[in-house]
Amino acid sequence: MSETDSDFERTVDILVVGSGAGGFTAALAAKARGLEPLLVEKADQFGGTSALSGGGVWIPGAPAQVRAGHTIEPEDVVTYLRTLTDGEVSEARIRAFVDNAPRMMEFLEKISSRMQFMWKAGYPDYFPELPGGSSDGSVINVRQIDLRELGADEKSLLPSLAGPPKGMWIAPEELRHFYRLRQSWKGKGVFLKLIGRTLRARLLGERKVAIGQALMARFMLAFRERNLEMWLSSPLQSLITDQDGSVIGAVVRHEGADRRVRTRGGVILASGGFDHSPELRAKFHPFLESPRSYGTTSNTGDGILAGQQVGADVGLMDSAWWYPNVHRAGGSIHALNERMMPAQFIVNSVGKRYINEATPYSEFGRAMMASDESGADRMESWLITDHRSWNRYVIFGHLPLPKIPFAPAPTGRRMPASWLDSDAVETAGSIEDLAVKIGVPRSRLRQTFDRFNELARQGVDEDFHRGESIYDNYNGDIRLPNPNLAPLDEDGPFYAFKLSLADFGTNGGLVTDERARALRADGTPIRGLYATGNTTASVMGYSYAGAGATLSPTMTFGFVAANDIANEVTIAACSASESVATSE
Repeated sequence: MSETDSDFERTVDILVVGSGAGGFTAALAAKARGLEPLLVEKADQFGGTSALSGGGVWIPGAPAQVRAGHTIEPEDVVTYLRTLTDGEVSEARIRAFVDNAPRMMEFLEKISSRMQFMWKAGYPDYFPELPGGSSDGSVINVRQIDLRELGADEKSLLPSLAGPPKGMWIAPEELRHFYRLRQSWKGKGVFLKLIGRTLRARLLGERKVAIGQALMARFMLAFRERNLEMWLSSPLQSLITDQDGSVIGAVVRHEGADRRVRTRGGVILASGGFDHSPELRAKFHPFLESPRSYGTTSNTGDGILAGQQVGADVGLMDSAWWYPNVHRAGGSIHALNERMMPAQFIVNSVGKRYINEATPYSEFGRAMMASDESGADRMESWLITDHRSWNRYVIFGHLPLPKIPFAPAPTGRRMPASWLDSDAVETAGSIEDLAVKIGVPRSRLRQTFDRFNELARQGVDEDFHRGESIYDNYNGDIRLPNPNLAPLDEDGPFYAFKLSLADFGTNGGLVTDERARALRADGTPIRGLYATGNTTASVMGYSYAGAGATLSPTMTFGFVAANDIANEVTIAACSASESVATSE
């Protein structure tokens, strides 16, 4: 039976499902083309995983780079992504991303003064030595913002999972210096700035934020400037198709009832992955006993399942944006700069190193899943370091400073008792005793310790080449000949931090083409159905090109999808006009 407008409670040009960066970009692009979008969000707050993210966007050739006098050759970027994705992603889709990403950023900057972006110069691509890779990087960030500017919408912004109190923000370009708190005056300067910002927040009531919180706050301000409509607490129930299998709308649960929404142009699914779906995680990630994801809890694969129900194919479902994680007292924390500091190494369940510890976190996560010739377990690994490093570097949120009362982060020369009481860290006076505590062979850990110190003293990691990449060096100790290598003390105490596998969200989902159209298994597009971001099989394949390579595809293909729908609507309108003229 064919559907008529009377069968629907609401008719719009485009229905956008999901209020992350991709959904907002799609809605804004649709409005700019003269269409009426409706954005629906499952959760009772907007922002999705984008609001929980680092807020960086990987955009080679972005306007912010051009303003800084930095040029990017698009063909170099295509070469880089082609090499990284290794045949998993079509050439057409790679080129669509490379061509449209800078256009998308230019569009956002033009439509609203709220969308202020800057280039984080010098933060390299994750694999800068590959053909087409860049040592200067292409990470684009937004400027900080005071959440009071949101007015009543502030309470509807999904808050970050953890971090400093509101008002004590740190800019992306300051983070590198902050990690070098004890090594550089710039690091000490950033620390003093944080104290000043904390005082301003307490005295003046400022609620400034940066990174993902700032990005989504700015998106909301641009959204409100255009009087666009959003339904919160409105999960997608199903897609509606006509007799030909084209998607013509959706059923959305809104205000306690199922609402049938008709779309003249199409539905754009930007509803995230299946981070928190026990059933899908068990099916596609059976190697994880208890998945730990930083994706927002409302990401349960709704868009992916809805797409499959109308015939869409899926891909990369065994993948995610992996990273090593320490689950310590006070919450989980990403193991990032700790893996780049000099005097540390990481071992598996038999006490052996198995990778360049400073490698990009996605690559490290994949290595944790890989099988080991010896049958050793890597899913729980141990980062080994010494007391000297504990008092020299920022380690899992601990600041290498004397004990400071009421500090927003742990301080002090000693390991916090709450950490020692958890199973996140073990300490011992000797390497052999540490081996016993973490359950690895004493002789093997001693051999690994001695071998690492031998390599560190000569400044060259012959085993895993740590410190040979510009990326490795970025958060290392630049005072050293090799910023990522230094021997551990021969005498204790020593510390072992337990690393487990976690993710920033899944990145497998609906298979899409260069126009962001959802595809069937035979490669044909489903008319009226588009998808972007973690709802799709990522344009990055199993790889991770650089910081912000999760947000850039969702924003870019949200932009592409909205414009493709606008083009289709225009063509349909012209055809209808011609038919009327002919009949007359």
